[in-house]
Amino acid sequence: MGPTWALICSTALLLVLLSSASEDSQRPVQPQPRQRGPPTVGPRSYSGPLPTTYNVQFPLGRPTSENLQAICDYSDLRPRYPSSYFPDSGYGVDKLRASAVNNAEAWLSTCCKDNQTWEREVTLCCATQAWELSVEKYCEEDLSIKHPWYHCCKINDNNKRLNCFSNDAPNPNYGPTQELPVEPLPSTAEFTFNPNTCQRTPGPVPIALIEGKTKKLSTPRAADISFPPGRPTADTIESVCHNQRLRPAYSIKCLPRSGYEMVALQAKTVNLIEKGFKSCCKNKKTKLNCADQKWHEELNKFCLRENGGRVNYPCCLNQSDKYSCFQQMSPDPYYNVTSAHEEVSLNKICDTHKTIKKKFPVGFPLKDFVTQCCPLQEEEKTACSARLLEEMSQKLCASKRAVPNTVRRCCKSSSQETPQCISKIIMSAITKAINFSSQKKRKRCPIS
Repeated sequence: MGPTWALICSTALLLVLLSSASEDSQRPVQPQPRQRGPPTVGPRSYSGPLPTTYNVQFPLGRPTSENLQAICDYSDLRPRYPSSYFPDSGYGVDKLRASAVNNAEAWLSTCCKDNQTWEREVTLCCATQAWELSVEKYCEEDLSIKHPWYHCCKINDNNKRLNCFSNDAPNPNYGPTQELPVEPLPSTAEFTFNPNTCQRTPGPVPIALIEGKTKKLSTPRAADISFPPGRPTADTIESVCHNQRLRPAYSIKCLPRSGYEMVALQAKTVNLIEKGFKSCCKNKKTKLNCADQKWHEELNKFCLRENGGRVNYPCCLNQSDKYSCFQQMSPDPYYNVTSAHEEVSLNKICDTHKTIKKKFPVGFPLKDFVTQCCPLQEEEKTACSARLLEEMSQKLCASKRAVPNTVRRCCKSSSQETPQCISKIIMSAITKAINFSSQKKRKRCPIS
């Protein structure tokens, strides 16, 4: 092939290429499919970009005599941080701080619930130990993680570290910051209160520390004791004698080994006074003077410790008018309340269920009431009993097992009337059990 033909072929090929490019330029461009990435994950009800941090009111302030009341009064009006507050991944620093706050608030609440049976100094000591432990636990976890450590945890001196945390507290007075009460969260770590360390507190050692034993904090229980008894007078001596079976005697065997020393001392004193009253009332002529003398005698013993010291009780410290103080402090100074008939409610099943089972069986188990409702605080028991009554009514009426005739008649009523009908059966048994117990006086536990 000569040069002329080579030039002709190259020119033809170039023309074909230019024509093809011109046709491609006139075709519409097809859009490329868009690649999809993983969806953005954020807190519930939140559709915007993820925040860089979540608000946690950290750290908590040091408990003091000035903020102790607020610590106890506003516990449910300060924030808690459930796991649902944070996304599933990330935010490790905020989660760690939230956990520290949750644990501290749970421990402080436990100290506060024992406030009714402890001296104020013991409650403050308990709260201080709880707070210091929360700081210690937080720093242990914080320093074990590879991330920027909290600046207070870097301080080796323990007192300076605690002061640093206290100074950083956004709410050192423990005031309420929530408009509505929040649900308490259980602690994820154990806290044990050691009252031995409280003896460094200035002033007289509280009676709760006489035994000086460590108290492992479980669900605290409130004092339920009528102390001090009123002073017998000419106007009240008849009620003192005639209604003695209506007033409780107390057993201290149910009390924990430590933390309830004041309650135990009060219970013993009430029992001794009532024992003296029983003896005095046998002689109509001398019963008033005898009962008054016994009242004075046992309250004097109450105020004096075995080592000669004085019990840290308001009336014991008021030597100038001690007996008037006891009379004013008495929840029933004229023996009126204990003379009245006891109000019967479903909550009384906690005190009477054993007697009902043995003496006045209702034909269906009451175990759920006892196990689920009785451990609760008094105001929570009512709602618990009402809920269980509704559930029990449905189960009894739907059961194919034989039920007592009284229950069968209740099941023939409307669904709204059935729980009320079954409630009457239980209430009748409770009333019978109370009357039976009043005939044979039994000691009851001085805490609820």
